[in-house]
Order: sequence, then structure tokens, then C-alpha cells
Amino acid sequence: MILREFLYVDTDKVRAMLAQLAGGVAEEERETSRQEKRNTVGPRSFAQHLQVTGEEKYTQKSLGDAIFPTLEDELESNGLLRDISEEVSEESEWTSGNLKKIAPPGSLVRVTAMGSLFDARYTASVFADFASVALGLQGLGVDFLGAATAPTPAGKGRANKSAPRPPKRVPTDSERQLEDAIPDFKGPSGADGESLRAITRVARGVFSPGLHLNLFPVNSGDALIGARLQEGRQYLDTEADILFARYGMERQAWTLVGSIGSYGPEDTSMPDLDFVRPGGAVNRGSFAEGINVLMKHLGGLGFVDLPQHPGFSMIPFAVYRSIPRNLEAVALRE
Repeated sequence: MILREFLYVDTDKVRAMLAQLAGGVAEEERETSRQEKRNTVGPRSFAQHLQVTGEEKYTQKSLGDAIFPTLEDELESNGLLRDISEEVSEESEWTSGNLKKIAPPGSLVRVTAMGSLFDARYTASVFADFASVALGLQGLGVDFLGAATAPTPAGKGRANKSAPRPPKRVPTDSERQLEDAIPDFKGPSGADGESLRAITRVARGVFSPGLHLNLFPVNSGDALIGARLQEGRQYLDTEADILFARYGMERQAWTLVGSIGSYGPEDTSMPDLDFVRPGGAVNRGSFAEGINVLMKHLGGLGFVDLPQHPGFSMIPFAVYRSIPRNLEAVALRE
């Protein structure tokens, strides 16, 4: 028996698929027992007194936590779920193209590999906190740049005070981006507000804001299995900073079960975007395809949140860690 610690379960998708396989989803168990005793007092022809005593036991057991393991077992027993953990750990499987043959898009697979969590929102939050600490320490007299005790050139301080600076435009709530929470500052190790804002811009472009699970099945790191964990699903009900405080940012073994979304395209050449017909009419189909090819090109560069060759994306049903057994305790018990 595998004891799972769930990070994420898409209960709606799991229920829908289990209903197709089993014809319904059991949500509860009820056990009812009743004993009845009848006593008759007096002549039958004249009067009767019936005394009924009974006992009823009612038990309700929720099966919500067992719904995904039930689906996992059903999929395996019907030959619909394939564990490809061993295949994705082999470098040759990625270069030969064999993975696309054994697990084409739409296939239901299970992958266990080393992986880590990433969220651009958490990145921005950490950088903003770092800036706050740096500014606070500077306010207490800590100088990271070694210039706190250096003499101020004559007249420089007065010139800075007398020279008015143009007011900085404050973006509206609808215009605010993640990087706007990082103030200007100079910190240790050469970090400053401008560089951290630039990193945050890249982060929210490469990985759209939200929680991502990135699996790295081979040591080279070239092959990436990515899954975006949709908010509002069971178990994914806490803030990003709490998740990272619990699970950290180091790679650890995760099991991801779901369907393969798409593989990163090999051909990422620039499109010609020729979608205008003679006479000035727009060919809508050519336009849509051209834009898709352009996005594939940007995805090949790693500039947008799309799978990058040779990796693939997955639509997650569940993400969990297997809880290891205490073998010493088991041996002592036996």
C-alpha cells in the first residue's frame, strides 16, 4: 500500500473520469441496523397493545480522500495509465523520439522524478522582502557599499538637495506588475532594485504567474516536464509563500499523474506571416496559424510559457509525494 502526501488533486477532473470508468462515484458509506420487538397485551378480539423497541446505528464515511487512489487503480487495471518514470530517466529516449511513440499527446501517464516548484509571484515577494530588509538595515546605519563613513564632497549634498527631481509616476492597480513591488535600493553582493525587477520580468514571462511543477528526469537538465497547478483545486488551498516554506526550493522526488498536453516543437523557425490575400482581405486561418508559429518560435527561445523541445507539458490530475516506510520499525514488528 502506498501512503501519499498530496500537494494537488483536481477533484473535478478525477470525479468526471472515475464516473466514466465506474459508472458513478461513491462519496459515502452508510450502515444501518434495526431491531424490533412486538408485545401484544390483552385479548386479540378486544384490545391490543403493541410495544416496539428498536435500535438503529448510522455510520457515514467520507471517501473523498480515497477518490484519486481509486481512479489510479481503475486506470491501471484498464490499461489506460502507463508509468513512464524509467523511460524519461534515459537520455536516449529523449533524443530518439521514442517517448512520442509510447506516450503521444493525450496519453495518461505517471511520472516520478526529481522536481521543484516555481512561482513568479513568490519570486517577486522574496525580492521585495529582500529590498525591505536592505533598506531597513541601511536606515540603521549598515552600509553594504562601504560608503557610510566616507566624507561627502563639499557642496555635493547641498546640490542634491537643491536640485528637484521630477515626480515618479505611480502605476494604477490595473497597470501594476509583479516587479512594481520591488523598490529602488542598493544591497549586498551587488543586488539592486533595477536588476531584481529585471529578473522578475523574465520570470513572469517564462513562467506565467502561478504555481508550476518542473520535473528534471535527466541530469543534463535539457528535458523538462512542466505542469501548471490550477488554483482552487483540492489541497492547493494555501498561499505561495506557505507552500515554499513547507516544501522549499530544492529538487525532491515528486509523482505527477495526468495527461500529456503537448511536446515542445522541434521546428521553431520564424514564420513569414503572409496572411493577406490579393485585394487586402485577411486570411483568418493563415493569420491564426502564423501567430501560432510565431509563438512556437518564442517558445523555442524559452521566452514564453510553452513546452520547449525536447520536453513536454502535462495536464495534472494529482501531484503527491510517497511517504517512505520505517523499515526498522516494520522489521521489529515482524
